[in-house]
Amino acid sequence: MKRLAVIGPVFLMILSAAAVGFGFQMLLIPEKLLSSGVSGVAMVVGYLTGWNIGWLYFALNAPILFWGYRVLGRRFIGLSIVTVAATSFFLQVIPLVELTDDRLLAAVFGGVLVGLGTTVSLRYGGSTGGFDIIASVISRYRNLPVGILIVALNTIVVAALGFLKDDWNAALYSMLSIYLTGKVIDAVHTPHHKVTAFIVTNRTQELASRLLGMPRGVTIIKTRGAFTSEERDMLMTVTTRLELAGLRKMIKEIDAKAFVNVVQTVDVIGDFRKK
Repeated sequence: MKRLAVIGPVFLMILSAAAVGFGFQMLLIPEKLLSSGVSGVAMVVGYLTGWNIGWLYFALNAPILFWGYRVLGRRFIGLSIVTVAATSFFLQVIPLVELTDDRLLAAVFGGVLVGLGTTVSLRYGGSTGGFDIIASVISRYRNLPVGILIVALNTIVVAALGFLKDDWNAALYSMLSIYLTGKVIDAVHTPHHKVTAFIVTNRTQELASRLLGMPRGVTIIKTRGAFTSEERDMLMTVTTRLELAGLRKMIKEIDAKAFVNVVQTVDVIGDFRKK
């Protein structure tokens, strides 16, 4: 079971990397467009120097991954390393093919494909590195949407393409692609949204202790089943969607028979730790 719990997310990280690689090699790079994040920086440098964009992408991500490890945790960064390494690999093996000579189509479908790949990675506990990690850190502290943060962080990269290559059409189409990538991410991955988990369990103290260590506040409510009349404890905790995958995993480890109801939370008033 533990091996499956590791293999599943790793496979999904590789799948997301393949989607990003196809978006780069067949839509964005042939039209000299940019993607979001560090990949956009790698593309600008690659277009100007002729250096390999895949290796630039890997090299630029390395220090950011190291920094993110200290803030976001081992599992998140471990899966992010898998995604970054796999993306660099796919950029070497996927041929550079021009699927369309229409920059608008390349920008739209390239942005959506990269956004879907990034979303899969984020949804299952990793990231595609770079600005995703920076935006995830900021989102934890500032309670802002990851996708819009990524768009904001990329503005300077797009401006650099316009100034350095004197190709503002490419810069503007790149901004459209990056915007669509951000919208796809925010449509599915919403870590700035809060959720409330109601957990009915017989392992109250163990679960409460782990939740408090996240750190999240916990309220213990006494309940009684209507059918069995059995008395059990229900833990109520508010968390973020970014932490929801970890919460599910933790509950299964401690009490596989726990009944869990997760509901969307409109707002939280009072002391809520964003980190």
